[in-house]
Amino acid sequence: MSRFLFHSLPLAGHLYPIAAVAQELTRRGHDVAWAGVETVLRPLLGEQARIYPTGLPLYRGELRDRGMTATKSRWKGYIVPHTRFTLPAVQRAVEEFAPDAMAVDQHAVAGALAAHRAGVRWATLAPTSMEIARPYAGLPKVEAWIRGLLGSLWTGAGLPGEPPHDLRFSPYTVIAFSGAALAGADVAREVALVGPALAERPSDADFPWEWLDPDRQRLLVTAGTLALGTADGFHARVLAAVAPLRDRLQVVLLAPDQPEAASDSPDVLVRPRVPMLRLMPHLHAVVTHGGLNTVCEALAHGVPLVIAPITSDQPINADQVVAAGAGVRVRFDRATPAQLRAALLTVLDDPACRDAAGRVQESFRQAGGAAAAADHLAALAGAEC
Repeated sequence: MSRFLFHSLPLAGHLYPIAAVAQELTRRGHDVAWAGVETVLRPLLGEQARIYPTGLPLYRGELRDRGMTATKSRWKGYIVPHTRFTLPAVQRAVEEFAPDAMAVDQHAVAGALAAHRAGVRWATLAPTSMEIARPYAGLPKVEAWIRGLLGSLWTGAGLPGEPPHDLRFSPYTVIAFSGAALAGADVAREVALVGPALAERPSDADFPWEWLDPDRQRLLVTAGTLALGTADGFHARVLAAVAPLRDRLQVVLLAPDQPEAASDSPDVLVRPRVPMLRLMPHLHAVVTHGGLNTVCEALAHGVPLVIAPITSDQPINADQVVAAGAGVRVRFDRATPAQLRAALLTVLDDPACRDAAGRVQESFRQAGGAAAAADHLAALAGAEC
């Protein structure tokens, strides 16, 4: 059996699939540890998990920046400071745990640097679609800017010369939690697409299952933390869109701390959290901002989507879903209730959408999920699978 050290950004969308892979390795008898933010990891991983705490740097970027502004904010305001802040703790974790291999979030660059310093083989885990296939390859100035940042991190870590390769991409293996049916054949030739890595979550919320009406269609609306506040009124517009459909539709609205989402309708259930994976088999459609986790969790259950992307990889995911025929894209900030209702009726009533979602579901099943990712990591460490 082998020893694996995991390092990820402290973000739920990154941690859920990566934790599922760690759970699978643990189930197989491997020794697994984490370097990360204990207050974030402990509720997800449980008391038995071995965690080397890194602390948590402040985020100085703007979550709702878009386009190249979002890229700069993400790198300068988050990825670079996170790497510099966590690197000493990740290096100590490598020294103390002595892993046979490391599993590193693509944007938790401290893991790649620590692996290089210690001469440990490591795998890149890509839990988003932002950069799994070098989307800035056609923008040489952007690519050069990112490589410059990575070079400064390399030098700051006390490593000699220039990075021998792009630190976003391990020379050993890159594992992405998407599938060829979404990401495309070109990406599949470059990285190992294992599909969504799904596992039970200790922190899953309770849910009033008796509220679900078997005689009506059921819709989940989840716009994530990026939709906080009332500036765009997205939830209010969705509720207005579904109001004429309530004789046939129930709505579960995932809205942590969002006053605009309040509803007196008995057909709308507003919850701060839901047991996502257990709820998915009961749904007929999902309205989402388009994070890869939610997109893949829905499609892994054959559920079509209405996607209102905001930033990061969400527009990429939306375009991929539309290209696959498994959903409809709308404007997050401008879609009217009538436009949202039309999109909803398409995914609810057009059998082509559900058939396409079913095809993606089957492709995910064949990709292997957490078990396939664990196979790659075990092979990297030279262990029996």
